[in-house]
Amino acid sequence: MPGPDYIVDIEGLAAPDPVESDASLRGRPWIAIHWRCCGVYSRIYRNAAATSYEGRCPKCGHPVRLAVGAQGTSARFFEAG
Repeated sequence: MPGPDYIVDIEGLAAPDPVESDASLRGRPWIAIHWRCCGVYSRIYRNAAATSYEGRCPKCGHPVRLAVGAQGTSARFFEAG
């Protein structure tokens, strides 16, 4: 039985998954960010030196940098912007 008739795939509209498209990020630790500035979610990845998580809002480019602390945190979702 085919899937529901209300699901439409339009070639070329789906954004590529950054983890699949950038091999340098594959396996790198990440955290989720809710960008209040544009109301979107994305991942930001730990930098190569493992000193911070850095990224930009995917819509407006607002930057964020979260330092990696000695005590750490169990939180995986944060807000920025």
